[in-house]
Amino acid sequence: MTDKSLQAGPEQLLYARILEKGMFLGLLMLLITYLVYMLGIMPPYIPMEEVPKYWSMNVHDYLTQANVKQGWAWVAMVGYGDFLNFIGIALLAGVTIACFLAIVPTLWKSGDKVYACLSIVEALILGVAASGILGTGGH
Repeated sequence: MTDKSLQAGPEQLLYARILEKGMFLGLLMLLITYLVYMLGIMPPYIPMEEVPKYWSMNVHDYLTQANVKQGWAWVAMVGYGDFLNFIGIALLAGVTIACFLAIVPTLWKSGDKVYACLSIVEALILGVAASGILGTGGH
């Protein structure tokens, strides 16, 4: 006997499929960009021989000493091999937003309008938090 309430709904399956594909894409991106960095295909912002000097620093000191800006400033630095891997990290961090937005039509069609609205609100909250607009956190 199978309990119907334990079955995943269509929106849960869609969320899981998108999350899985996004996770694999993000991991693949991390692997590729790491290889680009390690093989020296793109020059690093911080030369490899200088990296150990930064290991013991806290974030504030590192950013100051390395002349790196906080928040989304890394986007302008993706031309450097050591900042290229941030693309995969951002993709992994953002896949949840895509998942929430993708399930909205399914929820709406099934009559779960409250959950559809909550999914939109959750995606907006995550987007605003990631943007750094509010000036909170590490941004």
